[in-house]
Amino acid sequence: MAPETHGGRAKCLQRLVRLDLPVPEAVALSFKAVHGIAAGEMPDMDRILSPFGDAPLLCVRPSSEDPDWGGPGAVLNIGMNDDRYKELSEQMGEEAAATLYLRFVQSFAINVARLDPDMLDDVSDDPIEGLQEALDAYEEEAEEPFPQDPAVQLKAVLRSMARAWEGTTARLLRQAKGAPADAGLGLVVQDMIFGLGRGECGSGVMQLVNSETGVAKITGRYLSQSQGRDALTPGAESLYLEIDRRGPSLEELAPEAFSDLKAHTALMRHKLREEMQAEFTIHNGKVYLLDGVRVARTARAAVAIAVALAEDKIIPREEALMRVEPRALNELLHRQVDPEAPRDVLARGIAASPGAASGKIVFTANEAQAAESRGEPSILVRRETSPEDIRGMHAAAAILTERGGMTSHAAVIGRGIGLPCVVGASEVRFNTKKRHLTFPDGTVLRSGDVITVDGTNGEVLAGEAKMLETARDAALMTLMIWADEVRDIDVRANADTPADAKVARGFKAQGIGLCRTEHMFFEPERLTAMREMIFADSSEDRAAALEVILPMQRADFADLFRIMEGQPVCIRLFDPPLHEFLPTDRSGHRALAEALDLPLSDVTRRVEALGEYNPMLGMRGVRLGVTVPEIYEMQARAIFEATIEASRDGEPVVPEIMIPLVSARREVELVRARVEAIAAAVRSETGEDFTYRLGVMVETPRAALRADDIASQVSFLSFGTNDLTQMTYGLSRDDAGRFMSDYVRQGVYPEDPFHLLDTDGVGELLRLGAERGRRVKPEVTLSICGEHGGNPESIAFCREVGFDYVSCSPFRVPVARLAAAQLAIKDRIS
Repeated sequence: MAPETHGGRAKCLQRLVRLDLPVPEAVALSFKAVHGIAAGEMPDMDRILSPFGDAPLLCVRPSSEDPDWGGPGAVLNIGMNDDRYKELSEQMGEEAAATLYLRFVQSFAINVARLDPDMLDDVSDDPIEGLQEALDAYEEEAEEPFPQDPAVQLKAVLRSMARAWEGTTARLLRQAKGAPADAGLGLVVQDMIFGLGRGECGSGVMQLVNSETGVAKITGRYLSQSQGRDALTPGAESLYLEIDRRGPSLEELAPEAFSDLKAHTALMRHKLREEMQAEFTIHNGKVYLLDGVRVARTARAAVAIAVALAEDKIIPREEALMRVEPRALNELLHRQVDPEAPRDVLARGIAASPGAASGKIVFTANEAQAAESRGEPSILVRRETSPEDIRGMHAAAAILTERGGMTSHAAVIGRGIGLPCVVGASEVRFNTKKRHLTFPDGTVLRSGDVITVDGTNGEVLAGEAKMLETARDAALMTLMIWADEVRDIDVRANADTPADAKVARGFKAQGIGLCRTEHMFFEPERLTAMREMIFADSSEDRAAALEVILPMQRADFADLFRIMEGQPVCIRLFDPPLHEFLPTDRSGHRALAEALDLPLSDVTRRVEALGEYNPMLGMRGVRLGVTVPEIYEMQARAIFEATIEASRDGEPVVPEIMIPLVSARREVELVRARVEAIAAAVRSETGEDFTYRLGVMVETPRAALRADDIASQVSFLSFGTNDLTQMTYGLSRDDAGRFMSDYVRQGVYPEDPFHLLDTDGVGELLRLGAERGRRVKPEVTLSICGEHGGNPESIAFCREVGFDYVSCSPFRVPVARLAAAQLAIKDRIS
């Protein structure tokens, strides 16, 4: 008997029987048999009924391969008839017996005979009177008496449940839960244990852990006399297993049964190698196990349970690692909307950064900062964010944008700083001038109104939702230590600020794989110097303007080096086009003209001159380093001086300098020569020696194809898959979200390529780049630093190609560490 032939419930009962646990007599019908029943091929009823004696009382329960796929409801008390009613009336009293018989008549009429439920609406609340009224109503509606033969009743129940499973509605419902169209159903026919009698009787469920936290704690529920008078009487007392309860506990009512139940559940845990919930009935003080199911659990509980099972030597550590879904760790690392809380969904967008937060709507970064100063959480709402919004993004509790995709500015920064973010909410009308949002149902919310952004599910909710807090506990730390012991690829973090670096260290990142330096230029005092540099007419004037920024950059880098304590830090040189540092409206032009003491016309002309039709493919990255070399020279000096400073205070620092947007070997040669000249100058001026590594960010198709030319000039190749995907597909990573869901739904792409690495197309470029780079320089370090670096599927590809490390947002580092460990384990056992 296996779950694939008889279902999970049948297999579990078989295991419980083999453990010699008190399981009522049961007969399991296979998927094949149930399919035959649905087609009218009834099994031998005498053979099924023979184990249960002459006057059976039975229940039939569904047994699907996966309990999440659902199935028809259980039918209880099969075999109740007039004769059995008389017998039970003498044993337990007429009212209790009538209650059992009435329940069966009602269930059979509605769920098996498919009669109109309204026919039973006027049945008396008195069980004895109600029973006779129900039997009369059944006979009138069905035009035949209620069946008295247990075989006839059971046959009808089996046929009804089999046909319900194979109906169109049931099939569509289970397919929506991931079940195959031809998923089978088993049925378990089991002896009824009433839980009614002279001694303590009742039924319930019990487990040994808390489903929310995974902490060892006996929990569950127990209803005394669950099918008798007490269960039907208004105000009947429920007797709970929990410590927080009303009235006496099961342990107090029936200590021997409670002790047996604990022992049975513990044995199930040990022998079935899983935390199990026992479904039980107590009859005259004796425990019977009706079923055992895997304990439902949150992500936090899943981690705690897996670790506890391994620490108790029930499962090996490798199996504990395999039992936790890597992406589920997001639920532990970020606050989440309580799944039990009501959700008033206003709109949906792209789930760009996990977690959830509530706050007042604000429309500018300045408003977000002001709200933070008042201690008020805010939701920063923008059509799309830009680097100048960074300070507001850090101040906000969450971000909502009209435009953008998985690799848009808001998404990347949100993931980097652990900020919930929903982007591409194109069904919402953003009116930033009038400062209000209009949602699809017509709801209008204004600045100051409260909403909740659920970045895990990509939803915008009305009001303040109930939250579940983060859970970075000892069990998670233990699981991560075990993951690090088996994984065979390094995991670094993308971190732009000291705060990001501290988060990365906390998550045990093995260095920084990408530090985007442009975000350091938007502080007010630096922005003014940047603008002076942009308006300078000569190299000397540009260098003079950048002298103001130099000590600030040096301090930034020194902080990063100290925080990372000797671990590698890969610093990407300046990447964005210069127009991003200039105001876009007339009032901003006037303010800049005043600050720089220039005519307004000069400012306007300069802004227009820097405008580009397609700035993502224009004057940015290494192209700026070649044409405006003063920026890279200042940054190289800041890196080297910070290296010397940080190395005096702690571990020796070996910085990695990365040149962005390379497409030709000559670009690397030009930048390399200038960096080497600055390094020599700093060594001469300080009398200190240091080492560094120079590499490139491979984010153009040509750089991947010409990796053999480029690799000879550098120490490492780091593939920036955000831009590489954009250029390979010819898709704007900021705008693709508008139609990507349609493309995925219609099967154009299997998944958003900015969310899941395209291993066929973009992956082919990575593979070619890796092969060609290592052909000319076998020791060249290979890595991926785009947002794909945190995806388990992408990590699998990188391991296959032979990359040395992946780099991802700090809050995705634990996900990547666990995914890498699971991949290593799979390789080991395959």
